[in-house]
Amino acid sequence: MTNIPVYINGLGNVSPQKTNDSSPPGHRATTFLEEPLSFHASQLRCIDPGYKEFIPAEMIRRMGRIIKMGVAASKLCLRDAGAGDAATGGRAVTPDAIITGTGLGCIEDTEKFLASMIKNNEEFLTPTSFIQSTHNTVAGQIALLLKCHGYNFTYVHRGISFESALTDAMMQVQTGECSNVLVGGSDELTANSFAIMSRLGYWKRKPVETLNLLDDHQRGTIAGEGASFFFLENEMNVYSYARLAGVTTFLKPASPAEIIERLHAFLSSFGLTAGDVGLVILGLNGDPRTDLVYHNLVETDFQNTSLAYFKHLCGEYHTASAFATWLAAMVLKTQSVPEIVRVNFNEPSAPLEHVLIYNHFQDNNHAFILLSRL
Repeated sequence: MTNIPVYINGLGNVSPQKTNDSSPPGHRATTFLEEPLSFHASQLRCIDPGYKEFIPAEMIRRMGRIIKMGVAASKLCLRDAGAGDAATGGRAVTPDAIITGTGLGCIEDTEKFLASMIKNNEEFLTPTSFIQSTHNTVAGQIALLLKCHGYNFTYVHRGISFESALTDAMMQVQTGECSNVLVGGSDELTANSFAIMSRLGYWKRKPVETLNLLDDHQRGTIAGEGASFFFLENEMNVYSYARLAGVTTFLKPASPAEIIERLHAFLSSFGLTAGDVGLVILGLNGDPRTDLVYHNLVETDFQNTSLAYFKHLCGEYHTASAFATWLAAMVLKTQSVPEIVRVNFNEPSAPLEHVLIYNHFQDNNHAFILLSRL
C-alpha cells in the first residue's frame, strides 16, 4: 500500500445518547456529551431520530429497526461531510464504496421469519422478513437509497466486525481503488437476543445505574446497540475531524504479555511509543473478569496516560468500538474530553496528537485503533 493518508471527514452516530446531531455541516458544537443520559437498567436502547427525515415514508414501515438506524446514521454522516451544504455550493458527496460491519445483523427480522415459519408450519411465508434478515441488508439498503453502484461489502467477524470493515475501507483508499468510502458498524438489541445472552452470562442480572457502571461489581455488563458511520477520504478539507492512522486485530491472546507485544509492534509501525499517546479509550464494561485485561495493560504501559471509557454510554455489543471511534474523532476535533468519559485524567499541557482505542469482546476478539490530530 502507498502512504496515502486517510481522513475522517464526516460522522453519523445513532446511539442511546444524544449523538444524532443534525447540525449543518461544519457547525457542530465545540462541546459534546455535556448532558449524558443515565438509566437504571441492564440494557440501553438507541434514541430513534425522526426517520422520515432520512427515509421515504412508504419504506419506513417495511424496514427493520437496525436498517433504519443504519440508514439514518449514514445520511447524518454524509450530511456532516458536506452533502448539500449550500455554503460550499452543495459539495457532491457520493461514496465510491460502502462497507459495514455487524456482529449479529438484522436479528429482529430473523426472529420474525423464524416465528412465521413455526406459526405457519413452514408454509405460505412472506419473503420480506427473510430478505431483510441477511447481514448485508443495511449496506445494501443504503446503496439503493444513495444510488451507489460501487463496491459494497459487509463484515460479520463477531467482536472485530467494525475493525474489519475499517481495515478494508483504509485499504480501498490507500491503494487508490477509492477516493472515499462510507464505512460503519451497527448492531441491534431485541428481547430474545437479550434473554439468550443473559443465560450465557453476558449481562448483569440486576439493573444498575448505567453512568456508574464501573462501580458495580456483578458479573456481566449492560447490553447495548448502535449505528455509527464515518466518511473516509484521501484528502483533508474543512469538514475533517482526524486522521485514521491504523487498525489491527488479534484473536485470543495467550497472555497479557502478548497483548503488550502487539501494542508495541502496532505503535512502532507509526514511529510511536506508548508515551506518545495522549489519550487511551478503553472498552471497560463493568465486568470484573474482562476488565482485568485493560487494567493489566494500563499498569504496564499507561500508568501516567489519560484514560477514558465509553460503554456506560452505549452498552456492550459487537460493534461498540464504532461508538468509541466517533468519540475519539470528536475529542481530536474539539481538543476536549467530556467529564463523563474520564477514568484517570490529567489535563494535557499540549494539544492531543494521538488517541488510541483498545477494545475486546469477551477476551476473544481484540483490536487497536489509532487516530491522530490533523
